[in-house]
Amino acid sequence: LATTLPGLIGGSADLAPSNMTLMKMFGDFQKDTPEERNVRFGVREHAMGAIANGFALHKSGLVPYCATFFIFSDYMRSAMRMSALSEIGTIHVMPHDSIGLGEDGPTHQPVEHLASFRAMPNMYMMRPGDGNETVGMYKVAVKSRNTPSTLALSRQKLTNLPGTSVEKAMLGAYTVSDNTPEGETPDAIIIGTGSELENAYNAAETVRAEGKNVRCVSMPCWELFDAQSAEYQEEVLPAACTARVSIEAGSTMGWGKYIGTAGKAVGIDTFGASAPAGQLYEKFGITTETAVEALKSVC
Repeated sequence: LATTLPGLIGGSADLAPSNMTLMKMFGDFQKDTPEERNVRFGVREHAMGAIANGFALHKSGLVPYCATFFIFSDYMRSAMRMSALSEIGTIHVMPHDSIGLGEDGPTHQPVEHLASFRAMPNMYMMRPGDGNETVGMYKVAVKSRNTPSTLALSRQKLTNLPGTSVEKAMLGAYTVSDNTPEGETPDAIIIGTGSELENAYNAAETVRAEGKNVRCVSMPCWELFDAQSAEYQEEVLPAACTARVSIEAGSTMGWGKYIGTAGKAVGIDTFGASAPAGQLYEKFGITTETAVEALKSVC
């Protein structure tokens, strides 16, 4: 982005190496080097968000971004809310988005944060499932100059899955894989986001092997999906299929909107714990095996 967007400017709250948000081809924006584009905000999350908002409000073609771990959005929430209220396209890059960050423990593990930002008006809360979807979310964020975006990104390495798409991700939700014959209704639908999209994908494969027609849907951004036509929403999530499962390493609050009262939400509604990521996913039941059990229970 840095080499193709001359107006891109921003930085991190002293976490640029961990966030991978340093534009290495540019120096630091300072009094004597105003042409440079990396802003050293320091450990001042709220000030960082407010300064980024100021860049956007300048209306000079600057595209500002700011970055920190997702949990530290707590320190800058008022600035993020102000970007939504002011209708400016500040980009908030928020990695370390779940219990998957591991040993730092529950003080650093976001649980309720996805739900809280999805509740905020005029905010795109994005959680892409792989590199393809991340590109799609960045494209939306850069083009959206009247709605800010928050990108919740994984600490774990994620595989680009078959069926994911840059362009389709920009619709907010889409079918990644499906073995349902054309014109028929799936026996079940499983919806995944972020690092758990792979769990959803693999769970669908497992249940298909037992003779069921299962659709796997990726939903990287609720707000973008809600903005699509009723026809498209019905195409992805047909009302006739009430057997639905969601899987996401966060609060299950809000998922009832998409899975209905007959659906099953796989997530975490308690604080996390300090342990390696794999152990935590097992402990809290956010696994492919749990998703398979949930699919079987609804269909």
